[in-house]
Amino acid sequence: MIQDAPADLPDIVVTAARLPPAAGDAAFSVIRLDEQVLGRATRLDEALQTVPAVSLFRRTTSLAANPTTQGISLRAIAPSGAGRTLVTLDGVPLNDPFGGWVLWSQVAPESLSGLDIVRGAGAGPYGAGALTGVIQLRERDTDGGVLDVSGGEYGGQRLAAATTLSAGRFALTGAVQRELSDGYVPVRGAAAGAADTPLDLATLSGALRADVALSEATALSLRASAYEEERGSGLVGARSSATGQSYSATVSRTPSAERLGWRAQVWRRESDFANTSVAVAAGRGSTTPANNQFATPAEGWGANLAVRRAAVDLGGGRLEWELGADARFNEGETQELFRFMAGAFTRDRVAGGETSVIGAYGEASWTGGPWLVAGGLRIDGWENSNGRRVERDLATGLPTLDETDPERSGEVVSARLAVRRDLGDGLAARAAAYSGFRPATLNELHRPFRVGNDLTEANAGLVPEELQGVEAGLNWEDGATALGATVFWNRIEDAIVNVTVGVGPGTFPRAGFVPAGGVLRQRQNAGTIEATGVELTASHRVGERLSVDGGLSWTDAEVDGGTSAAQLTGLRPAQAPEWSASVGADWRVWDRLTLVGRVRYESARFEDDLNSRVLDAATTVDARAEYEVRTGVVAYVAADNLFDAEVEVSETGDGVAGYGPPRTVRAGLALSW
Repeated sequence: MIQDAPADLPDIVVTAARLPPAAGDAAFSVIRLDEQVLGRATRLDEALQTVPAVSLFRRTTSLAANPTTQGISLRAIAPSGAGRTLVTLDGVPLNDPFGGWVLWSQVAPESLSGLDIVRGAGAGPYGAGALTGVIQLRERDTDGGVLDVSGGEYGGQRLAAATTLSAGRFALTGAVQRELSDGYVPVRGAAAGAADTPLDLATLSGALRADVALSEATALSLRASAYEEERGSGLVGARSSATGQSYSATVSRTPSAERLGWRAQVWRRESDFANTSVAVAAGRGSTTPANNQFATPAEGWGANLAVRRAAVDLGGGRLEWELGADARFNEGETQELFRFMAGAFTRDRVAGGETSVIGAYGEASWTGGPWLVAGGLRIDGWENSNGRRVERDLATGLPTLDETDPERSGEVVSARLAVRRDLGDGLAARAAAYSGFRPATLNELHRPFRVGNDLTEANAGLVPEELQGVEAGLNWEDGATALGATVFWNRIEDAIVNVTVGVGPGTFPRAGFVPAGGVLRQRQNAGTIEATGVELTASHRVGERLSVDGGLSWTDAEVDGGTSAAQLTGLRPAQAPEWSASVGADWRVWDRLTLVGRVRYESARFEDDLNSRVLDAATTVDARAEYEVRTGVVAYVAADNLFDAEVEVSETGDGVAGYGPPRTVRAGLALSW
């Protein structure tokens, strides 16, 4: 029988396929960054650094950071190159399938409508990787667009654009970002030599998402993205490059009192990474090739499903629940040349394997009067398989090392529970307990690496890190003012740490020769890390023209190395500052002129696990002036590190410091429609 074609769906707003925020989110420690904060940042990780104790592994941004140090962590408990925080874009993990780090150049800040920083172990719907928290990015889905073009010192050039176009039941969202920089030399003054070169950078990324409103409540989103970047590593002969692409399909139905809501998603990520490292001669006059990691092909794929019941009346309150399951699979390998002798590499290496995590969870929240109670439980099974490491002599073709790693697997149960009570007059109290886990990455399991004269060995026997924590907080809001305070205690068991096991010069099993001034480390599950901390936040608006905000974080973290790394007991984790603070102001001087400023402070941190190399405390000031030429057109001048502070980000075994970006001034034009 022939039926009439259905009429066009009336008054449907097309948005990305995603579930609305869960009611229980309000019980946990969540910080939100809006489009204005994101739109003023040239890189996403720079926007995140406005929140104290949120940082990359090293104290710099992705302008200068090698991809292997772009792992992000929350709360300064124990930063790592792999990162101890899960980063998602509308539910799809952005962490690299091989290394766990996040290539921040793959996402233009202009392409986002906002993000949530969930501090504390994820558990619940987040799962693997959400050890110290989750950063949830939301891609834009409202009509209109933005374009930002700027240029500045050190050859800096940037173009970024994002727009959404809709027609009837269809919408198309696109974003592109291009950045170039001649870079700066990280080693300064008399310590620098002919071997030291600028950290030049070239990035390109783009994304396209199609949204279809299948009905008033059901939406389908199809997304594809790609990125590439090329950068110098600050030494002659040391460079890196990275490429990747991702694809996802998501379909969702918004829950209501009459029907269940749900979301189903599948995704796939592909990445490749190349990196050359060098040994530095005494006096830094020259370098010698040490390693050529010419390819690191990796793939990650997964799926997740969530079913949610909207809040219904129950027992004097309203109950909302969600059930879900997810799976993630990664495989990859490093392909490299090493052992440079008599002007040529003499050996090659192939090392890699596969990892997987499959889990299921249940979440629920109950709201009654001034009370909100939320919690969840999940169970995950993890597996490391097909691990291998083969090293060959290039002259003979014979293997010098041929290892097959035994398969390892296990289960992890994690949970979270939080209570929030409205005390009246804008004051609310909350408390939470949680646990989470992070499996070792393929990079940590299988790939040794070298930075300068320092070598770090892999460890295929690593087991997942697990975190338990409790926290309590108070929040007060009264119109133009908001204050927040949180105290927390966290404990990481089986913490994955780069442990010093030898000092050069010397020859060591598997690792080979370590030159003078270098050290040999190995990734190990080195006992436990305990951290106690306090977080304070404040914001205040004076009329319609001036707003100020600030945050302070204090974290006292200590390692107990147990019997496997007793030398670390009582020390502070590497790269973990005790204090960090950020204060910003946004002043609309008159209708067309706005001045923006931010001061960021961080106390000293240690470069290494033995706390022998100290990176001094640092204070930086960023400033920006915006002039509205006409509606939707803003011209601006911005100065990063306005007073040219020397920010130590690294220190070699022989005491040579590397620094973050000097003062950099840029000017640009931002258009919105």
